[in-house]
Amino acid sequence: MTKKIIIAGPRGKMGNEAVHMVDGDTSFELVACIDRTNGGKQMKDIEGLPTLQIPIYEDPEACFQEIDADVFIDLTVPGAGFEHTKLALLYGIHPVVGTSGFSDDQLEALRDLSMTHGTGCIIAPNFAVGAVLMMQFAKTAAKYLPDAEIIEKHHDQKLDAPSGTAVKTAAMMQETRESKQQGHPEEKETLEGARGAETDGIHIHSVRLPGLVAHQEVLFGGPGQGLTIRHDSYNRASFMEGVKLCVQKVTDLDRLVYGLENILD
Repeated sequence: MTKKIIIAGPRGKMGNEAVHMVDGDTSFELVACIDRTNGGKQMKDIEGLPTLQIPIYEDPEACFQEIDADVFIDLTVPGAGFEHTKLALLYGIHPVVGTSGFSDDQLEALRDLSMTHGTGCIIAPNFAVGAVLMMQFAKTAAKYLPDAEIIEKHHDQKLDAPSGTAVKTAAMMQETRESKQQGHPEEKETLEGARGAETDGIHIHSVRLPGLVAHQEVLFGGPGQGLTIRHDSYNRASFMEGVKLCVQKVTDLDRLVYGLENILD
């Protein structure tokens, strides 16, 4: 059965990639988009997007009220993404969300809403299958090499730091890693922030530079040895197979799932 899809942020780099992915898949039908500046227009009126007669809404609630859809894809920014996802759940539309930067309280609120309405929702800090494997390998390694640091690198337009992928990686590592503080007990930063952020003793460093897309390495150290697990996304097409998989599976769920690894076979 064809899945009817609404996409938020079609002019963004990730949203634009998602529009082309949906338009190119015969099992999907793009039925509307949400955009903050082009309400009332058709997609064909917007430069850089496919020449389709797809309505554009500025008001997400009006979109969800008027458009019959199965799935809502949001790849925007945390503030808008949270509000969009809440509304989609209220209207019984299954969200697939790649927006990172949600707080624990926001995730819990969405989890409760999803369960209350029995509407499946997938939130994935990273849609690249290779990145998910990197996180799983890091979780395994952390059991044996608990001294570890994370370096994540993204383009300079990313709003949240550290990235959702880095936060998720650290959380997965904590499931197997013995909790410990790393480095010298009398270590002192001569320049504030030099050691990055810290969670349960794991330091996380964020790099933001033009030319980057999404990159992360997890560095492990032990007596006489080191291990580096790294993943690189060179362009945004790397995320689309994960988005497609989530769209295919989210309508079979009745609760919120956080992390692509939880739906991989």
